[in-house]
Amino acid sequence: MTAQESGTTAAGTETLRERLLASLVTARDRTTLLTSCVEDPDLTAQHSPLMSPLVWDLAHIGNQEELWLLRNVGGREAMRPDIDVLYDAFEHPRSERPSLPLLPPEEARKYAAEVRGRALDLLEGADFEGGSRLTEAGFAFGMIAQHEQQHDETMLITHQLRTGPAALTAPAHDPVPPYTGPAEVRVPGGPFTMGTSTEPWALDNERPAHVREVAPYWIDTVPVTNAAYQAFIADGGYDTERWWTPEGWAHVRRNSLKAPLYWRREGHQWLRRRFGVTEVVPPEEPVLHVSWYEADAYARWAGRRLPTEAEWEKAARHDPATGRSTRYPWGDADPGPEHANLGQRHLSPAPVGSYPAGESPLGVRQLIGDVWEWTSSDLEPYPGFAAFPYREYSEVFFGPDYKIMRGGSFAVDAVACRGTFRNWDYPIRRQIFAGFRTARSESD
Repeated sequence: MTAQESGTTAAGTETLRERLLASLVTARDRTTLLTSCVEDPDLTAQHSPLMSPLVWDLAHIGNQEELWLLRNVGGREAMRPDIDVLYDAFEHPRSERPSLPLLPPEEARKYAAEVRGRALDLLEGADFEGGSRLTEAGFAFGMIAQHEQQHDETMLITHQLRTGPAALTAPAHDPVPPYTGPAEVRVPGGPFTMGTSTEPWALDNERPAHVREVAPYWIDTVPVTNAAYQAFIADGGYDTERWWTPEGWAHVRRNSLKAPLYWRREGHQWLRRRFGVTEVVPPEEPVLHVSWYEADAYARWAGRRLPTEAEWEKAARHDPATGRSTRYPWGDADPGPEHANLGQRHLSPAPVGSYPAGESPLGVRQLIGDVWEWTSSDLEPYPGFAAFPYREYSEVFFGPDYKIMRGGSFAVDAVACRGTFRNWDYPIRRQIFAGFRTARSESD
């Protein structure tokens, strides 16, 4: 190797180290915000049986960082082996976690801070080319940054479920003109590359890259809006059995559902509660807090359907001019504030038609950010899937119980959001920041 080549490698290593440091610091700043904006009783309370107490998430973040970075990468002795079982997400369902002997808030903060200090020392001298899959391209550090940001989104969901005065603030969206573009975009049929084998921090369920054949179809240019969903409600959508799957109809009847979560009717207006503030439902925003059953029923009512996961990804990544799949709808560049509504910069989705710089080569907008988008697909492994670094991240969830969401919401950080990123949940879930767009086959 020449001196010039060695210098290039060293420069690349330092750039990677700086990127990892920035990702870890950004995640921790957000965690601090989400756990310091309320008093300790709100941290230890369970605001919904669907979610953990905020203090559990805080210590779990530190415990996972200790496990993967300090123990697995650094070979260090366990700092607190006595708490491992308390913060193992597979040992205790969320509804039971308040009854566990959890670390109190101040102790949880100190533990997470001590782990972070040691992890940053480890990062400073880490070898990213030493042959270990955990350290190659900084994977383990990137995984931990993503893990923390995923729990930050979970904690933001808890903040939305929490009652009481507002604890979080964020600037409003910049005004945008009403969207008047085409309602749908045609996606040509043919093969495209789905998934990735090259994205260094991609998780196991995103791998490997493989070719998918997709028939031609049409997909909504923008997500379904609150105004459009209100038309479904007004037309008796929640009272008409034919729009619903049998399981969805039973769920609607059993739970007396009449509108998205957090909505209520007052006179002629729909209101919603958003992070402690009650406001008129903005008609131009993507609909939010709907289950898969609700999204599917709306699509049937509209004479359409939910896109498959492959259709969603082709609309988001396929460039017909080059035939290749890009990292993001706008290309291969990392997300910037001009591309998408990410990272909790705002506390709601942007009006539809926003972020024209983020549209795909086919002209589809807001595929990344704003709302997670339900698809019709179950969570299944890609051909050639291999669990890494542990089965419980993805493999144990494969099957028909979980529906796939794609795209990421306003609550997702860029480090945990890619054109290949896959999210999933039960079809009944509504507390998540999920909406949808619809599609139709060309033959319809």
